[in-house]
Amino acid sequence: MRIGLLTEGGTPCAVGDTGAWWQRLVRGLASHDFDLYAVGGPLPTAPLPPNTRPVPAAGEGAPPAGPPERTRRRAYGRRDRRRFAEAFHALATGLTAEDAPGPGQDDPAHAFATGLGALADLARDSGGLPGALRSDDAVRLLEAASRAPGARRAAAAAALRDHLAFADRLERALRPLSLDWYDEGALGSADLCHATAGGPVALPGLLAKRFFGTPLLVTEYGVGLRAHYLDRPAADAAGHSTALRTLLAALHGRLAGETYRQAALLTPGNAHARRWQERLGADRDRVRTVHPGMPAERFAEVGEDEEGGEPGTLVWIGRVEPAKDLVALLHAFADLRARRPDTRLRIVSVPADGAGPERGADHCAYLAQCAALAAQLFPDEAPGAHAVGENPVSFEELGGPEAPTLEDVYASAAVVVLSSTVEGFPASLVEAMFCARATVSTDVGAVVEIIGGTGLVVPPRNPRALADACLALLRDPGRRHRLGAAARARALELFTVDQNLAAFRGIYLELLSHAPARHRAGSDVPFAHPAEAHLPGSWAPKAVAAGTGAPDA
Repeated sequence: MRIGLLTEGGTPCAVGDTGAWWQRLVRGLASHDFDLYAVGGPLPTAPLPPNTRPVPAAGEGAPPAGPPERTRRRAYGRRDRRRFAEAFHALATGLTAEDAPGPGQDDPAHAFATGLGALADLARDSGGLPGALRSDDAVRLLEAASRAPGARRAAAAAALRDHLAFADRLERALRPLSLDWYDEGALGSADLCHATAGGPVALPGLLAKRFFGTPLLVTEYGVGLRAHYLDRPAADAAGHSTALRTLLAALHGRLAGETYRQAALLTPGNAHARRWQERLGADRDRVRTVHPGMPAERFAEVGEDEEGGEPGTLVWIGRVEPAKDLVALLHAFADLRARRPDTRLRIVSVPADGAGPERGADHCAYLAQCAALAAQLFPDEAPGAHAVGENPVSFEELGGPEAPTLEDVYASAAVVVLSSTVEGFPASLVEAMFCARATVSTDVGAVVEIIGGTGLVVPPRNPRALADACLALLRDPGRRHRLGAAARARALELFTVDQNLAAFRGIYLELLSHAPARHRAGSDVPFAHPAEAHLPGSWAPKAVAAGTGAPDA
């Protein structure tokens, strides 16, 4: 089977995962051939598995993947300009209209889908949309749609600078329309398109379905629209107005909704992401939860020592950012230490992959804030007059001398703590479960789904409840060890790479078995057509009866 793997910049990693999810997928399913398409970023430079072929796009330093007549750019004529105006008007109307249309108004989601399909057809016929999406005509059509009756109130307040900024973001999101992947040498040869995220990443899959009838599978471990909403501070820092944020949210929402409606199957990584997909219009019958597979072998030695760990040591591990609510954790530890003075807290930071300078600055600022709070809450203490004082809270970095590996960090923990106010699928909890460590977590994201009954869960932003739960486990080693053993058994059953590969192996075969077989020029596809299609009769077209060809199944 040939799979068109649609990725985001060549690195479709599961959110919170510690490794490249797509590499584990293609290596584990070595019997299939994968064509790797990087949407919105460069192809990976690391060595790829033998069954993986990177497909470059024209204009990225590589020759075009399609024939010259498909990739040549030319100026629009009058007919194409009229087609673009009609298509963009429908798309802009779908973006600016209220979700609940008034009497006599079209469904905005249908208008968006109609405009998107018309733009795709125009891009394929004319060789792309060179500059059209950021042209003066596009800005005028967008402005007219924002002022039309039934438009969102916030969109109607957009100024010219908002329309110009949104046109730029829209062109980036719809750039896959102009790529040269839509022919028999690229996505036309794929039996299945597998998008590793929704939104713009899945857009080539939507076009492959439109042009070739190729089934689309969408895997999401973090919903893009949710990430857009959570990125509000970055939007404020960039000076985005309310009108621009409204238009951008509409774009992400409409594109996600169209992806969910067109996909043959959606495989969210957890029930939390599944609820987002269903809220955005996904059919419940076409949604199947597939937990991300994580390598468990590296934690086997620690996990087999179920009664290990340093008594009285709490461990927090993750990316240091405000959503992790380390301030609440420090206040909870102050309460805990007042009742049990021999406890200590290790805060181990894990750098985020691909973090830009802005996020690096935010990390440093929040880390400094937390370190200052810890110094204020816990002055350095010394056991005697001649000893050096130490703070019971340590801030460490993974890979440093104090925390060289994940295994060493988890091995030192009596209890692993998660204090977040926002989460998707926290990988640190699964890693702690592989290590047979009891956990105390806040009830956010997919935490309850991961933990089941093998750990303690408390409300977020409640330091007293967090302290009480940690103290209960520290005072009862037997309970702590039982929970750790149960957690390891649950993680080995649900969250390993093997179960993830087995799930996708079955899904690939299932989707292909329900997809219509397509005969490709120059290739013989066994059983692509029923035997009676080659015999004269009422069931066969005249061309087949005359021996000139076979119909598509």
